[in-house]
Amino acid sequence: MARAYHLISGDAHIEVPPTIWSKGVPEPFRDIAPKHIKLSNGGDGFLVEGGIYRGGSNLYAGKTPQEYSPIGLKWIDMAGTGDGNQRLREMDSDGVDAEVLYPGIGGVINMTRGIRNDDAYHALIRTYNRWLVEEYCSVDPERLIGVGCIPSRGLDKAMEELEFSARSGLKVVGVSRFPSGKDYPTPEDDRFWAAAIDLDMPVTVHVSFPKPRDRIFVYPQEPPAHLRPPDYVTRLARYGIRGALTIVQMVMSSLFDRFPKLQIYFAENQIGWVPIYLEQMDHNYSRHRYWAERLYNLKPLKQLPSDYIKQHILWGFFDDPVGVKLRHEIGVDRVIWGGDFPHVESDWPNSRKLLQKQFNGVPGDEQYMMSVGNIANFLHLDTAKPA
Repeated sequence: MARAYHLISGDAHIEVPPTIWSKGVPEPFRDIAPKHIKLSNGGDGFLVEGGIYRGGSNLYAGKTPQEYSPIGLKWIDMAGTGDGNQRLREMDSDGVDAEVLYPGIGGVINMTRGIRNDDAYHALIRTYNRWLVEEYCSVDPERLIGVGCIPSRGLDKAMEELEFSARSGLKVVGVSRFPSGKDYPTPEDDRFWAAAIDLDMPVTVHVSFPKPRDRIFVYPQEPPAHLRPPDYVTRLARYGIRGALTIVQMVMSSLFDRFPKLQIYFAENQIGWVPIYLEQMDHNYSRHRYWAERLYNLKPLKQLPSDYIKQHILWGFFDDPVGVKLRHEIGVDRVIWGGDFPHVESDWPNSRKLLQKQFNGVPGDEQYMMSVGNIANFLHLDTAKPA
């Protein structure tokens, strides 16, 4: 029976301590499961292969800017760190009917980065995905929409996890690199994209794929080493271009010519910058394409770059009044609101107040598209529009 959704968050995070979801790691790899420790600053941390992960710095929900500090956070004190039943209660208090749930700062992506043994790495990915299906989201799969994690160390294992996610009933999978595991698109990726379409499995990217970077800024004073706060300048510059480079890589590899049905949702990007990005991309393509075709032997695109993006990419935003005003420059059917609970961008438990302010003057049908309809269509949810 179709469910009437009034508000769906297209971007939220599972922040259950990794010592909980990793309990099911198979015996041969049990030693690689994260282990809880207390940090010198009094907060919670997790010992993983490669060092100590200082968890919790992005847990904010329910606090004020005056109260919040990224130092010394204890998971047990924070919203969003409980089981599926607790999560439903937190969603109810925020007026949210369903959430798309990406791994959080204590999730499998962070916890596996330093694991050297590929078999152990893949075992931990599968453990998380199985826990997601069997324990966390099983409380109410129509409200708790977990994102299956695709490993990034080779195409065969990426294919295995895609197929497992589809068989197990997950509604969407997330990729953190190109499916082959490379930082750039390759022909072998096409096996994955083709399988995702055949399985009718939506694919999402949280923000963007990682890219190499140097030190961001030299500060007049560095905090003591034991505090290790998040980088401040990175935070201030965070919503400049987000997923732009990853998407250009996809466009220039002619991915969407080969797979015209492929749709990819880039969560947590903000959208106010997208119109000028599209405009200037076309400008640069028109100005520079000819010498690039000569020197790089690139075939010209069949459409302008922005045409591909408008047809194949969906964008996630949370608090972006400028972006909402510019929604028609992007496509009202291409943007998706997400509350980012329980991270520092979250306005929980006041998400509805935030949206009421952002959507002031926006027609009701467009409000519904951005807060329910677009994400429901992307995920193939069986929905009934509220009366």
